[in-house]
Amino acid sequence: MGEGIRRERERERERKEGPSLLALLSGSERRSRGRRQTGRAGLRKRARKRSGALFAEQSGTMLSGSSLIWIGALLLGLEASLTGASDFQHHGYEEMVRALFAVQSECPYITRIYSIGRSVEGRHLYVLEFTDNPGIHEALEPEFKYVGNMHGNEVLGRELLIYLAQFLCEEYRAGNERITRLIHDTRIHILPSMNPDGYEVAARQGPEFNGYLVGRGNAKEVDLNRNFPDLNALMYYYEKHNGQNHHLPLPDNWELQVEPETLAVIKWMQNYNFVLSANLHGGAVVANYPFDKSREPRIRGKTTYSATSDDKIFRKLAKTYSYAHSWMHKGWNCGDYFDEGITNGASWYSLSKGMQDFNYLHTNCFEITLELSCDKFPPATALASEWLANREALVSYMEQVHHGIKGMVYDENNNPISNAVISVAGVNHDITCGTDGDYFRLLLPGTYTVTASALGYLPFTSIVTVGPAEAVQLHFYLKVQPKGTNLNVKAYANKKGTSTAKIPPTNLGPR
Repeated sequence: MGEGIRRERERERERKEGPSLLALLSGSERRSRGRRQTGRAGLRKRARKRSGALFAEQSGTMLSGSSLIWIGALLLGLEASLTGASDFQHHGYEEMVRALFAVQSECPYITRIYSIGRSVEGRHLYVLEFTDNPGIHEALEPEFKYVGNMHGNEVLGRELLIYLAQFLCEEYRAGNERITRLIHDTRIHILPSMNPDGYEVAARQGPEFNGYLVGRGNAKEVDLNRNFPDLNALMYYYEKHNGQNHHLPLPDNWELQVEPETLAVIKWMQNYNFVLSANLHGGAVVANYPFDKSREPRIRGKTTYSATSDDKIFRKLAKTYSYAHSWMHKGWNCGDYFDEGITNGASWYSLSKGMQDFNYLHTNCFEITLELSCDKFPPATALASEWLANREALVSYMEQVHHGIKGMVYDENNNPISNAVISVAGVNHDITCGTDGDYFRLLLPGTYTVTASALGYLPFTSIVTVGPAEAVQLHFYLKVQPKGTNLNVKAYANKKGTSTAKIPPTNLGPR
C-alpha cells in the first residue's frame, strides 16, 4: 500500500472513530515507539515459549488449572499486537481479554494474568498484574489494585484500565524512569471488569440508547456495590462500646449471601495484603471517600458527613486524583458541585453494603471511589480525551501507596511475625502485618507514636517522623511475653460476627 493511501485511510478512520493512541503521542514518544518495534517479533516468540511456564506458576493462585487460561486465550485468537489493540474503542469481553493477553505477550517479564473467579454467566474475572517479579509478594513491596466496571453500564473505567495496562507496558519498554520505578517498587493488580455480564447487557443497548439501569447489575440484576457484608453497622456499634477497630468479622454464612462476583473479590482481598485501591465508576465526576454509610438515621433531604479515623488521609488521596485530573478539581461537573472535586460518601448520599467501606473495615486496604464521567457509556469518540484527562491521575494515585511508614515485625531471632497489629496513637484504626511479617501504614507528614503488638509477645513502641516523600522504614523486634504476664494486647481472634442493624432502602445513585 502506498504511503499516501495509507495516510488517507488513517485520516478517514480517525474522522469516524477518533484518534488512536499512537496519533496522540508526541513526536518523541512516536519515535520511541518506533524503536520499540525492533525485536518485537523476537519478544513475542520468547513470550510464547515462556507461556506454559508462566501460567504453570499460577497453580498456587486462587484458581487451579490456570494453565488453561492461556489455552483459552489462544482459542480466542489472542495474537493481536499491542499497537493494534491500542486504538480507542469499546472492548467487549473477548476484545478485552485479547487486549490483556496482548499486553502480557508484549511485557511477559513484568506481567501476569490470573483469574479470581467467574461471573454468574461463567466469564472469568481476569486481573493483569504488573511488577518486577510477577506472581510473588516481595517483603516491603506494597500491593495496589484498580477495579473497574463494577456496574456493567459504567464503562469508562473498564476502558481506562485497559489503556493504563497498555501504557504501563509501552512506557516500561521505552525506559520511562518513573514507570519503571513504579513497577519495580509496587505490585499492581488491574481488574478491568468486575461485572462482565452486566457490561454485555449494556453494550447491546450501546452508548446512544443505554438506560440508567440497563446492565447496572450482574446477570441476576443484583447491584454489586450493595452486595458486600454490612460492616459499618458493626463498626458504629464498636465505636460506642470500645470494640475492635479493624478487620471486622464477617457474618455467619456470608458466602451464601453474596453474588459470585462479590465472593471472588472478597476472597481476592483476603488473599492479597492490599494497601491502596480505587474503584472506577461513572455517572458523575468526583473522587468519593469513606464512609459511604451514614452514622445517623436517614432523614429525607438531609445528609451527614461520616468520617473515618483516617479522614485526613482519605481527603489527601481523593485530592491527589482530583487535582491530577484535567477538570475534576474544578468542582462543577454534570450539574453538580463538589468542592475541589471530592466528597465524603455519606455527605453525598448514604450507601450500605458498598465495596469501598468494606475494604477499610475488613482489610488493610484504603479504597476510594472514582466517578469519572457524566455519561455512563460514553461514545468511542470520547475515549481518547477521557484517557488524556485521567492518565496522570491514574499514575499519581498509584504512587500514593509509597507514603507513610512500612517495615517488618520480627521476634528476637529475626523471624518475621505475621498478623502483628500496628497501632498509631490518636488514630482509632489499626492495621496488621502480612504473612511475611511486613506492614504498610499510610500516614500524612508528621510525628507519630507507633506500637507493634502480637499475641505472646511484649508490645514495643517507637516514635517516627514521616516526611512528604517515600515511606519511612520502621522495623520492630518483639520479645516473648514472660509466662504469667497478662497484657492487654491489641489482637483479635478471627471470629464471626453478625449485625442486626436495619438496612435503609437501596439508593441507586452513581455509586
